[in-house]
Amino acid sequence: MKSLKEMLNLSAIPGYFKSADSFATGRPGYPAEANDWLIKDLQLKHHSVVLDLGAGTGKFTPRLLDIGTHVIAVEPVERMREKFAARYPEIQLLDGTADNIPLKSGSVDAVVCAHSFHWFATPEALAEIHRVLKPGGRLGMIWNLRDASVDWVGKVADVVSAVAGDSPRYYSQQWRNVFPYSGFSPLNERHFRHAHTGLPEDVIVNRVRSISFVANLPPAEQERVFAQVREIIANHPELAGKDSVSVPYDTVAFHTVKIL
Repeated sequence: MKSLKEMLNLSAIPGYFKSADSFATGRPGYPAEANDWLIKDLQLKHHSVVLDLGAGTGKFTPRLLDIGTHVIAVEPVERMREKFAARYPEIQLLDGTADNIPLKSGSVDAVVCAHSFHWFATPEALAEIHRVLKPGGRLGMIWNLRDASVDWVGKVADVVSAVAGDSPRYYSQQWRNVFPYSGFSPLNERHFRHAHTGLPEDVIVNRVRSISFVANLPPAEQERVFAQVREIIANHPELAGKDSVSVPYDTVAFHTVKIL
């Protein structure tokens, strides 16, 4: 089984690094209701030690800080780590992957994967997550999903899906294949509603731009994708002529408990 870095072949896809610049404006934060999930489902308390695995630029990190946890971040992509470190210089930030976590066994109360677990949903990664969790520790996985039941959101999603290929995504549901997993309890699921509001170029176009498989397309193909998205913005009655729009999101959260 290849490691995460080998699967991503990071040195060969500079577009993946470039997409880090679009995360700040294109990716939404997580709703305040996620704090309740962290406290009740993941049973986190003040000073609980939490691993933010695949931390990216730190979009989910404010939720962990809000409830007073001690955060350790692990992120394999250097450009992402640079963005994270600039935003959270006080947080311990490590270069690592889900199948090679640079922490001691039984050292964290919880592992949280925010919009990242689909990248490393392998038995090897779950074994490593299991290793670093304390007995009774919890794995939380959370995704911000665009609500494609809204007409214009569905049209944008169709444009994106047309170029997705076999890239790992939540929507493929392939990440579920690693469960059930010996040593973890069955998955529990919760949903939260929220929206990302701002300039259409930021919250729609840059959201598309931040997707790794879009960022990895040849420049001409990228521009075709952006042109299609901008055409939807220009012509859809719910978007046309608006300086500010709200993208509806369904945030879905899962957790499982280390039982062995």
